[in-house]
Amino acid sequence: MTGLSVPALTAAVGTGPITSAGTSQLGIAVLAAIALIVLLITRLSLHAFLALTIGSLALGVLAGAPPAKTITSFTAGLGTTVAGVGVLIALGAILGKLLADSGGADEIVDTILARAKGRAMPWAMVLIASVIGLPLFFEVGIVLLIPVVLLVAERGNHSLMRIGIPALAGLSVMHGLIPPHPGPLVAVDALHANLGVTLALGVVVAIPTVIIAGPLFSRYAARWVDIPAPEGMIARARPSAEPEHRPRFGATVFTVLLPVALMLLKALVDIVVGDPPDPVQRVTDVIGSPLIALLAAVLVGMFTLGRAAGFTRTRLSATVEKSLAPIAGILLIVGAGGGFKQTLIDVGVGRMILDLSEDWAVPTLLLAWLIAVAIRLATGSATVATISAAGLVAPLAADMSTTGTALLVLSVGAGSLFFSHVNDAGFWLVKEYFGMTVGQTVKTWSVMETVISVVGLGCVLLLSLVL
Repeated sequence: MTGLSVPALTAAVGTGPITSAGTSQLGIAVLAAIALIVLLITRLSLHAFLALTIGSLALGVLAGAPPAKTITSFTAGLGTTVAGVGVLIALGAILGKLLADSGGADEIVDTILARAKGRAMPWAMVLIASVIGLPLFFEVGIVLLIPVVLLVAERGNHSLMRIGIPALAGLSVMHGLIPPHPGPLVAVDALHANLGVTLALGVVVAIPTVIIAGPLFSRYAARWVDIPAPEGMIARARPSAEPEHRPRFGATVFTVLLPVALMLLKALVDIVVGDPPDPVQRVTDVIGSPLIALLAAVLVGMFTLGRAAGFTRTRLSATVEKSLAPIAGILLIVGAGGGFKQTLIDVGVGRMILDLSEDWAVPTLLLAWLIAVAIRLATGSATVATISAAGLVAPLAADMSTTGTALLVLSVGAGSLFFSHVNDAGFWLVKEYFGMTVGQTVKTWSVMETVISVVGLGCVLLLSLVL
């Protein structure tokens, strides 16, 4: 998953390959590059940033691409990914540190633990994540939720996976299936689907999907990977020093949900106003952008969290400074994941899959899902998979009903979430935040994404039988 802009992603999908390698050579190159990355990380204990860099260069060599072009693709992908999500992760880290140091995260945790005990906790987490994830990019949602997830797991003596998987599932389902996320929005436009019908059916599909992939699957994930919350991340979630006062629960929740509300306001105004945009829409487009919404939350948080906890200006400045240093490694790994993804796209993997899929003789909804799955596995980007698959099946939507077209959008969205692995920046983000190995991340995060994809498709197919 990435926070890249839709125009940039669309341009990436549409560019021609930088190599004339045949299908078999290209397929072997992709498999060899992925195997090399996994080997370097798991067997040789090489840092993920270096492994992804080496794997990207090896991909270009094996695919027959000019070395200079391969380097350009990797650096461009790294730069675009960091430009898209780097500032958001940084702002989210600042807000998270303010939550931690002010005692706001403790206040949320204590309130949640007082009202949702034992078995109810995973359900509470999936509900919170789904609400927060509705208008947010996945990366923004996870950095906002990390302090809460870690402290709930520690204070309530819960398995990290029992709490973390429901939160991740809520964010991921919203990202792949529900407008106003960029993937679903582009698919709605490409397939000329009705946005309101797609949104309504998306909610119907999302509810059982998030329940199965979140609270229910987390039972098994907690058995497969039984690890405590990483001490380094818990230390970031704990206050550096006990604050004079804790901010109130209402003020804390308001601060956390402020970027959510601003982005949701933008989405609602876009739906109501449509084209051409009016002055109100122009304003909401600015304040509802992820950058401005998170920046506003940080500035507000300095008062509702920092000042409320008795912080001086010096203490606030120190909190911001301490929040940025730990995310340097995460940014590099996420950026390298974006570089590997862009190298895959530029050597022609996405176009190869689109060409091969033209001969697949399967039902339309299943075909759309399979195409999205193939592109997702090859490129690692849910949004690229959605854009590419929607463009390919667009002619098939011409004679479909309003409901059928909406279900086609959801089928593409479900396929775009299938089995996140080493070429997905989201994979590395989850791995680093939760302190897991590559194998543990596959057993939990990757399998969870696959459950979401398959259950989502199942719900779409069931709806197609009754609607």
